[in-house]
Amino acid sequence: MSQPVVCTPPEMQGVSSASLLDLVDTLDRSVTEMHGLVLCRHGSVIAKGWWAPYAEELPHMLFSLTKSFTSAAVGFAVSEGSLSIGDSVTSIFPDKLPRRLSKKLGAMRVYHLLTMTTGHASDPTERATSRADGDWVKGFFAAPVEQEPGTLFVYNSVASHVLSAIVQKVTGQTLREYLTPRLFAPLGICPDSWETDPHGINTGGWGLMMRTEEIARFGQLYLQKGVWNGQQVLPAAWITESTSRQISNRTGNFAGEDGAENVPEHDWNQGYGYQFWRCRHGAYRGDGAFGQFCIVFPEQDAVLAINSAVREMPVVLNVIWDKLLPAFQPVPLPLDATAERALRERLAGLALNAPALKPVAPQASVISGTTYRMAANKRGVETVRVEAVQDGCVFHIRESALDKKAECAYTGWRLTQSDVFGTRSQPLAGHAEWIQPDTLRLTLRKYVTPFVYTVDLSFGGDHLAMALRMNVNMGPTEFPLVRGAAAYA
Repeated sequence: MSQPVVCTPPEMQGVSSASLLDLVDTLDRSVTEMHGLVLCRHGSVIAKGWWAPYAEELPHMLFSLTKSFTSAAVGFAVSEGSLSIGDSVTSIFPDKLPRRLSKKLGAMRVYHLLTMTTGHASDPTERATSRADGDWVKGFFAAPVEQEPGTLFVYNSVASHVLSAIVQKVTGQTLREYLTPRLFAPLGICPDSWETDPHGINTGGWGLMMRTEEIARFGQLYLQKGVWNGQQVLPAAWITESTSRQISNRTGNFAGEDGAENVPEHDWNQGYGYQFWRCRHGAYRGDGAFGQFCIVFPEQDAVLAINSAVREMPVVLNVIWDKLLPAFQPVPLPLDATAERALRERLAGLALNAPALKPVAPQASVISGTTYRMAANKRGVETVRVEAVQDGCVFHIRESALDKKAECAYTGWRLTQSDVFGTRSQPLAGHAEWIQPDTLRLTLRKYVTPFVYTVDLSFGGDHLAMALRMNVNMGPTEFPLVRGAAAYA
């Protein structure tokens, strides 16, 4: 097999089109928000689709799914003799260590970083990444190591970042540079971006962006034990080792899965490998916050890549086990042209619909162009202005001394680029509707991410109240009300 890009009828690969249509419908109903999926069986794509404005050609944030790519980089470095998983972590960074080196820190090996068993009693990521000097590696070493390394699983994103720093230290290349000729180029993957820390080290625990189908290719490489186009790209032994259960995570802590250690049949409770999670039903996965998945089914010879925006990630996997797993059959099925056509049409027409069109309130013309000076607030919002345009409006906001804007349509989405509520310009789908005669609701969807911002602007005389919330977030999703008053020149 070369790469899973050619679609074949699902029945040829032992899956009925009707069962896949049921899967898509169930995901659409059960999951808060689906963005894209690619399903491969026996080396062929049998289903793929994106919920507009998300699209096949667009990248998506991976969050912690990045960790599995970091694991691959370590595997390459080990296979090339640049590194061993038994290497002492402290020996690699003698200039980053605290003045007093504890025995437990001295006992930490690369293996412990890979398996999230560094000995930390809690995740030191926030502490390590908030250092004034921007040295996250030094921040990692400064965190106390309370347990003997190897004895306790604790989800630890900065440990994954230290793996990236190690690869960069022993190879002289960033993770992205190092993986390009070894992994990305052979698989035809072109990462959109990969974040770096303040010292120029690619973030090993998050920060990678790529297309859904590229995630599927990565999973297919692992399913094929590292073989691509007839060439052994990544050693099979490393893939077997890194995706096997290396440590129990039943008593550990892991982001977003509080209480999972008390539920035996839970997908965050099946063991952990080298930056890969074990799943029920003999599968394994890389995953990232808010529903980014690369699921490999060795027993069924299949791979499923998903991008989504969910608060409860187990919901996605439960649908997969309930609907997809029983659909895999050991032999080809009779072709069903009617069901296949219905599936293709459904996949081609997927969309996250904008709210229904409502009448534009008379208030729209009254407030258009008025600048509102906002009271002091933690978000640093200084001024807000709404400008009426044909079939929509432009939301202008000055935040932390930066002027930003977002264009919105009353009918459907207006697709533009914007840096509103962010640090860089990204594709934005904007929708506006008057939910009350005095309240304008803006829906701002950053559609290479899972993030959707809802802004309610309530106008009363010369005053404005702005309410802001997000669909998902690592921190709060509801933000304090910000009030302002018209500032007339």
